[in-house]
Amino acid sequence: MTQVSGASLLAKQLRVMGIDTIFTVLGGPMIDVLAQASNEGIKVINCRHEMNAAFAASAWGYINQKPGIMVAASGPAMTNTVTPMYVSTKSAMPLVILGGSAAEGTLGLGSFQELDQTSFANPAAKWVQRVDNTHHIPELLYLAFGKAQNGRPGAVYLDFPGNILSDTVDSNEIELREKSPNVPPPQPDPTAIKDVANMLTTAERPLVIIGKGAAWSDASLALTDLIDKGIPFIASPMGRGVIPDDHELNMGAARSKAMSDADAILMVGGRFNWTFQLGKRFKSNAKIAQIDIQADEFFSAAKTDIGIIADANTGIQALNEIMNDVNSLKKNKTWIKDLSTKCTENEASIQEQTVSNQEPINHYRLLADIRDSVERDAIVTEDGELTMAIARQIMPTHIARHRLGAGTTGCMGTGLPYALGAKLAKPDRQVIAILGDYAFGAAAMEVETCARWNIPIVIIVSNNAGIAAHTIQERSFSEDAPPIAALLPIHYEKMVEMVGGYSERVTNPDEIKPAISRALASGKVSLLNVITDPKAQRRGGGYL
Repeated sequence: MTQVSGASLLAKQLRVMGIDTIFTVLGGPMIDVLAQASNEGIKVINCRHEMNAAFAASAWGYINQKPGIMVAASGPAMTNTVTPMYVSTKSAMPLVILGGSAAEGTLGLGSFQELDQTSFANPAAKWVQRVDNTHHIPELLYLAFGKAQNGRPGAVYLDFPGNILSDTVDSNEIELREKSPNVPPPQPDPTAIKDVANMLTTAERPLVIIGKGAAWSDASLALTDLIDKGIPFIASPMGRGVIPDDHELNMGAARSKAMSDADAILMVGGRFNWTFQLGKRFKSNAKIAQIDIQADEFFSAAKTDIGIIADANTGIQALNEIMNDVNSLKKNKTWIKDLSTKCTENEASIQEQTVSNQEPINHYRLLADIRDSVERDAIVTEDGELTMAIARQIMPTHIARHRLGAGTTGCMGTGLPYALGAKLAKPDRQVIAILGDYAFGAAAMEVETCARWNIPIVIIVSNNAGIAAHTIQERSFSEDAPPIAALLPIHYEKMVEMVGGYSERVTNPDEIKPAISRALASGKVSLLNVITDPKAQRRGGGYL
């Protein structure tokens, strides 16, 4: 009779489900879980803060289309994961948090870090469960995976009392869950699909909006087929790349005009939330259709006419089958020309900024030089109010799930840990983290994690010494107020220098591209501290 511990069962179940990387901050009662996972050949990425570890796990999971795993110690360690759970659930990114907790039999007696952790997790997660028996570990972990990944992805929390992990059971009594059910994606209603096809083919000004659900469901080929029939499109920030940004019918640079003037709108795998002005910018008589995995999404501030419950890829494939019998939408030529003209105008409005030689460096020049220096399939993370806003105007994305930003929640501090997780998910891709100085500071010590594991991301800090530049400090506080929104223009490059990475401080705009080239060639975690204009603001239109 062979005895096996709960910690060992957990690690073995992770391995049979195909997990090769987990994220954590080392702490009890989960230390033996981490040791057993390492024994199973799983990379255990020990980060510097639980929030960052969980964000990295969610990025790893989103890119790999499977749940990312974060192992948390008890008490404050677990509560530090609540924000990432909330962000992952709202942004539809699959995440499983495995949290250790006080041993059963000690509750109510003042045990170390005693806390009702499931109550903290409940508002932020799709599903929460406390493991009550060592025998149940494989089955409950299997359930956690299914619930995190299927339907609309999100966060799941499993709570592990310390004694459940240390207890042993007879290995012959345990069955690891290796087989997952074959679950075909939801099929769209044929009548509703015909109605959408009719809506698009009879419209004078049709528009497709692409959300991150289309990226998750690998709808790139199907959506490209649809758009190539002659329908312009825009995309949500993390929906970009499903169709390459350089497609001729991408009207992101004329986003406001596209939404306000369209008479027929098809939303694919996205929400009518604040990102799209709650759906209130559309014409009052515009027809609106929506394809989503969840029916309750059709009830929003937007006046949706047709709701189709379907996986984005499956729904668009069905729509194409009908629309393939329709001639190209030639009547849309005027509409497309008007949008293209607006795109050109908006792009021209910032062109001068992108080639500016001013010092401190113009934000638009920085982003344009980054754009021109990285590979087409680079993964980009963006973080910080002004930095993210300008990156969305300038920085293109050409592949699905290759752009990660603040998402639905607008959470700051995601950019660096997202980049860490992304590089581990796709080690063959360039990964560029474009961060404001405030956003970098939220997770700055993860540069040591990157150095320790040789994770060669390139961090580019737009250092304007403030939150949203100095405009908030000057607009919101008195002249003699202390520096509340203003920051010191410090030497952030020293933080990467101290861990043996590659770093430069860039003050001359002509040095941006050479510095990026050197950072990419270094093969190390790199940071470019670019001193940018503290008075700058976003200009022009499009993309936001």
